[in-house]
Parts: sequence; structure tokens; C-alpha cells
Amino acid sequence: MKLVLNLSLLLFYMFIFGDSAFSLTDYQIKRICEKKIMRSKCMENLREKRSNLQKGKVIEIPVRPFRR
Repeated sequence: MKLVLNLSLLLFYMFIFGDSAFSLTDYQIKRICEKKIMRSKCMENLREKRSNLQKGKVIEIPVRPFRR
């Protein structure tokens, strides 16, 4: 019974929140690009990716491995 309940809650969560994506705000973009050498290019790139994300287009997100 507990398995069925957990499975149904998981499916419900995926159905409700699966299509929503949270994009960066202008303040977050400024803060991220603050330390970059080419700040204007960084801000332009992130704003373009945010626009594509809001339109529903696929964007590429680089993943860097964690080093100890």
C-alpha cells in the first residue's frame, strides 16, 4: 500500500511540475558575469539561453566534474 502511495505521489509530482523550468533573473545573470573578463558577452549569452528556455527550445548546459 505504501509503495502504491509513493508511486502515485511521484507520478503526480512529475505531471504537475515536470514541464516547468526556472530561468535566471537579471540580477542573477549580473552576479554570475561579474567576475568574467568579457562581461557583456557573458550576459548576452545567458540572456539568449534564458530566452530559448522560456520559448521551450532545448539549451546545452555544460557540466563540470567535482574535484576534491
